[in-house]
Parts: sequence; C-alpha cells; structure tokens
Amino acid sequence: MNDMTMAKFGVGASALRVEDQAFITGHGRYLDDVTPAGSLTAVFLRSPIAAGAFKITDTEAAKAMPGVHLVLTYDDIAHLGDLPCKGARPQADGSDTLIPPRPALANGHVRHVGDAVAMIVADTAAQANDAAEAIMVDWDATASVADSLDALKDGAPLVWPDFGTNHAFRYLQGSEAPTTEAFAKAKHVAKLDIMNNRLVANFMETRGAIGEFDAGTGRYTLTAGTQGGHMMRDIIAADILKIDADRLRVVTPDVGGGFGTKIFVYPEYPVLLVAAEKLGKPVKWVCARSEGFLSDTQGRDNHTTAELALDENGKFLGLRCHLVANMGAYLSQFSAFIPWVGITMAPGVYDIPTMFVTIDGVLTNTVPVDAYRGAGRPEAAYTIERLVDEAARITGIDRVELRRRNFIKPEQMPYKTAAGRTYDTGEFNGHMTRALDVAKWDEFAAREAESAKKGYWRGRGMATYIEACAFPGSEKADVLLGDDGKITLLIGTQSNGQGHATAYAQVVADELGITPSDVTMIQGDTDIVKTGGGTGGSRSIPIGLPSVEVASEQLAEKLKALASDKLEASAGDLEFAGGTVRVVGTDRSISFADLAAASDTKLSGSGEVDQAEPTFPNGTHICEVEIDPDTGNVGIASYIIVDDFGVVVNPLLLAGQVHGGVVQGIGQALMENTIYDAEGQLQSGSFMDYAMPRADNVPYFHFETRNVPSTHNAMGIKGAGEAGSIGSCGSVMNAIVDALSRHCGITHIDMPATPAAVWAAINATSRKAAE
Repeated sequence: MNDMTMAKFGVGASALRVEDQAFITGHGRYLDDVTPAGSLTAVFLRSPIAAGAFKITDTEAAKAMPGVHLVLTYDDIAHLGDLPCKGARPQADGSDTLIPPRPALANGHVRHVGDAVAMIVADTAAQANDAAEAIMVDWDATASVADSLDALKDGAPLVWPDFGTNHAFRYLQGSEAPTTEAFAKAKHVAKLDIMNNRLVANFMETRGAIGEFDAGTGRYTLTAGTQGGHMMRDIIAADILKIDADRLRVVTPDVGGGFGTKIFVYPEYPVLLVAAEKLGKPVKWVCARSEGFLSDTQGRDNHTTAELALDENGKFLGLRCHLVANMGAYLSQFSAFIPWVGITMAPGVYDIPTMFVTIDGVLTNTVPVDAYRGAGRPEAAYTIERLVDEAARITGIDRVELRRRNFIKPEQMPYKTAAGRTYDTGEFNGHMTRALDVAKWDEFAAREAESAKKGYWRGRGMATYIEACAFPGSEKADVLLGDDGKITLLIGTQSNGQGHATAYAQVVADELGITPSDVTMIQGDTDIVKTGGGTGGSRSIPIGLPSVEVASEQLAEKLKALASDKLEASAGDLEFAGGTVRVVGTDRSISFADLAAASDTKLSGSGEVDQAEPTFPNGTHICEVEIDPDTGNVGIASYIIVDDFGVVVNPLLLAGQVHGGVVQGIGQALMENTIYDAEGQLQSGSFMDYAMPRADNVPYFHFETRNVPSTHNAMGIKGAGEAGSIGSCGSVMNAIVDALSRHCGITHIDMPATPAAVWAAINATSRKAAE
C-alpha cells in the first residue's frame, strides 16, 4: 500500500464524511421523504387518562367522514401477538419476571397517557385527525401511580390489578455475605440516595413508518427509521404477525438520530401492516413531536441507594446498592435488561473486592422505559462517581488521591470485577493525570477568585468512568466489485448519523488503494443485506469494522490473483493505485473494471469476525462550573475530556460522537426532566416544558485521547458512541456539589440542577442557618 493512501484514508486518518454532501444539500432520504404511490395517512387515537377502563361506543361517524378509509380497534388486530419483552431474566428466587401483555392497540384498559386505542386511515392527516375526534369513547379513569417508590408502597394503585403487585422483578448481582462482612469491618461508610431522572429521547427526526402489503406474493414491507431492520423483522414476523420472517421486508432509509430508542418494535408498526393488507394500499404514519413524548420509550428513571465501605486508609472494601428502576406501564423490548447490564459496571474503574446489588423493577402508569444512550452504564457511572466524591468528603482524603489509591492498576489486567466483568486493558491513573494537567487543576484558586469578583461560586468536579460496549457477537460484511470498477459494501449495522459509510470506506479504501468516495455502503434493507445485528451499544465500528477489513483483504487477494495472470507478474510484485492493479515500479496496470469483465464470476470478499467479550472504553472528564447564588443558574466554565478508546478509526467522527454524548449528559444534569403529576398526566410534554441543551449551555470542549488498544477486539477498537453520556453527568454534578458544599454546606443535589432547584437548595440552607 502506498504511504499517501494510508495517510489519507487508513485507520487513524481524519477523513471527511462521505455522507455529508447529500445531507447538507437537502438530498438525504428520510422516512418522511418516502411516500409510495397511492399512500394513505394514519393517525392514532391515544388515551387522555393514565389508568382506567374504556369502551369505544361509536366509530361509524368517523368512518363516514370525508377521506376516511379505515378505523382499526383492538378487535380488528386481536389475532396479532403481543409486543414481547426480550430482555427479561429469571428473578433472584428463580421465578419468571412479571411481563404484562402488551397488545398493539389497548384492549379495554389503558395503562398510561398516550396508550393507543385506535388507528384511523384517511387520505390526509387532517382528515384522519378529524375522524379521530369523532370516535366516541367512554373513559372510566381510576387511580394511577407514576413514581416508582410510591408504586411499591402498601395500598398503591395497581397498574395491573390482576397481578396484585407493581413489582415486576427482583434481580441480584454480586455476593451478599462477603459484602456484609466488608461493611461490618469498615472504618467509614459513604452513603447517598440518588435519583437518575427520566429523560425523553428527542432525536431530530421523529419516529414514523410505512406499511405495505403485496397481495400477489403475500409479503409485507415495513419502511421505518430503525437502528437495524433484521431484529425488528424477526420480532414482528415471529412474535406479532406469526409469519415466516421471509414474508416481511424491513427497509430503513436515512435516520435522523436514534439514541437506542429506535431499536424497538413499537405498537404502531404491526398495525400499519394490518391496515395496508386490509386496504391494499400503502399506509404511512409520521409521529408528531408532542405525540413522541407520549409514545416513544423513555430513558433512565432510577432511584438508587448506594453505600461504599472504606478502611482507615481510604481503601475501598465493598459496594452495596439498592436500585429501584421505573419500567413504566409495560416491559419494553430490552427494558428489564437495562438496569441489570448497568449494574454490572457498578464498580467503575476501582479495585472493589466485593459488591452486592439488589434491583427492583417497578410498573407505573407511565410511558415504558428502555435503552437510552448508554443504557444503564451512565446510571452506574454516575452513582459510583458521586459516591467516591462523598467518600472523599467524609474521610477528608483528597478526591484525586482517593481515586489514585483505589484505581485498578495496569498490572492487574486482565481484571475480573466483583460484578463479573473482565477488563482487558486500561490505564486509569494515566488519563486522569493528563486531564488534571490540561485542566490546570492546581491553579483552581485563581480561577475561583476571578469568579468571586463576578459574584459567582466556582466549583470543579471530575468523573473517571468505564463502560462496557461492543457486546459479544459478530457482523457479516460483504465487499463486492461492480462492473464499473466501483466497490459496494453490504453490512447489517444501521447508521443513525454516526458516519458508518465513512469509517467503513476508510478501511476498504486503504486496502484497495482507492478513495472512500469509490465505496458505496448498502444497509437498511433486509432483502438485500441478509443478516445484521443493527446498531446499539456502540457496536457498529468495533464489531463491524474487523469484518469489513477481512472482507476487503479477501477481495484484494482475488484481485491480485487475477491481475497476476493478466499482467504476467507475481502477485507479490503488484500494488493497488487509483482503481487499478499495477506492477510495482512500472506503468503496467489493469483497472478494476477490466478485472471485473475478465472474471467468470462476480469478484467479492466476505468477512465475519466474532468477538467473545465486550470492550471497555474509559476516561476522565473534568468540569468547572460557575453558580450564581442569587438566581441558582449554573454555567459551565470549562470542560476537559481525556478518553481511552483503543485504536481510533477516524478522529473527526470520534470527536463528534464524544461532543454529542457530553451535551446529552449536560442536558440531563442541568435541565432535562420528565415530570408526571399525581394523576399520571405528563407535565413536560413539549419543548415549552421540557428543556433541551443548546449551544449557549455548553463551552468549547477540550478533547483528546490517551489510548490503550483493546485485546478483546480484533482491531484494538473500544467503541465510543455512548461514552460522552457516561462520563458527563458525574463530572458536572460533582462540580456543582463542590461549589455548593464549600459555600453553604450542601453535600448532595439531584439532577437536574435547574436554576430553581439550585436556588431553592441554597435558600433552604440559608434559612436553616438563620434559625
């Protein structure tokens, strides 16, 4: 390979995104850009009450309205299977997790505001909405419960009265007896009650789908913004439609953000397919933003009591947690798995000999909760990092020194944690020390004094985090040579804006001596790409790219073998250059197009590299804030990130992923919050009431890497898609508590630290002091 090609396009190069020309010039093709000929429009009638019985007494008036073609209720889709929960585990006592039935349209009872009870199909959305208002429904509201702790109290309203409990499951992790013993001999015990606030996943492109049915072939087509069509195809076909998977095609066009929330099968999708079959026409639905607040799975919503045992020297002895996870009204696709997988990362980067964690999953009259960027790992990292700062406070040991004393050391790798994870590589003190240097940690007093001149309280915080991602599995890749000499890559991951086409093309281009623009990636069509694991858990590049590399190498070998025959030269004397194979040091060459024409078969390469263990990205985030004590406003003054992502494929793509994740974490820490009232009504159901981070809420980030390649991954990659959201909440909240504790003695405040919440906490402390 020539050096120029490697430097410009190989792994580690900051190649510009090949996708962006189409996106920034308005030539992207998103769900709403797809409208098959003859398409009709669907809307859903949703429950205005959080709990209760209902009866649809009249649909005839709606059916008779102009433009209306169909009204579907539960009776029309009763033959469909329920939406499944695939993430449930056996409970601690060996019994099954309690999984409520979830039909695609509610059957006589609703469990949360937004539960769909009917679908209306018309020529236009306006006509369908008018018809929805004409459907007569008798609503019989009953008492509801939205808070998970309230739902566990005696006498609480039951989301599912037939079950006699709101408790869906209890999972355990770790060892109880050794942990109890560790706490018994501890000199110090740090304890915190932590609320990890519920979030709404607000991607740029709302959800939507198109259902089609071909009466001639008996096949269905679902076009939807997904994070991978194969799993969605298999679940809808087998569990809901009860057909063979080859009768359902799932097509995913460009996707404007997913964050985990677009992985799942939603009730709307199979209902659209039923409607398309009944009408013989495509049926399209695009979710309104306000509708998404009531129907998209939401994230986080954990209450955790966490304790850390320390000896007289500040050595961590044991960790104990009780986590109460709000699951919402139904167990969504992976929902029960999320708190469990998060708690397997509870020890963080620390050498903690023993831990014991209890997880209680609770049903409430709220929108179901499932994976949201980081999926359990941000919650775990936030808990341990807040707890370590609390331990520093009660022991009087400097928080930097306390971390250093307890980090897992490089010479301990591979290290099996008390939670059962095996870390392969990591130099935690190394990236923390670098971050401290960049942040000028020792010069904080001068910056604090400058803030004081403005009347602000300055605080600093850090989080040293680790996460698990790129979970075990594989991703098949096929690299094909076309007749025109161009390269096509088929792979079953699904870009939601991350830049997969660029990252994959870099490896193909590097191997074949071409440019990334000569590579076309095909994904998002289950008829063309036969297998795929989709995108989630930061798996696409760590799991997909090694397979792309193997496939590219295989195609390269075939091209050189054929060119060797045509050029009458040894394969070892050949090189790739600009879409040709040439004899080194000569002008004798043959183009890829000519090689394609000379071959009796299509030239291709295929790769599928299996990974047996997850990877473990890690890093240090350091944040400094300024708090206005008169208003409670928190401003982020600086933000430093030093991460370990192993082998970096493209620094530009990496920085974009990290910046985006950090901003989402800042949003959770400072402003985002999903609020239900006592009747289960969503009080934060629009951007008027649900605050999202903007450019003026964040500073310029300093981001760099200090990488140690993974030994679990074939290319040494660790993954980075969720890391920013995992390290950010702890660093921001530790900075806020640092400022508040030194100025008014506040040692804990929950997210989101809104101006109102911070102001109230300051003034409550002032009133207590005055008394």
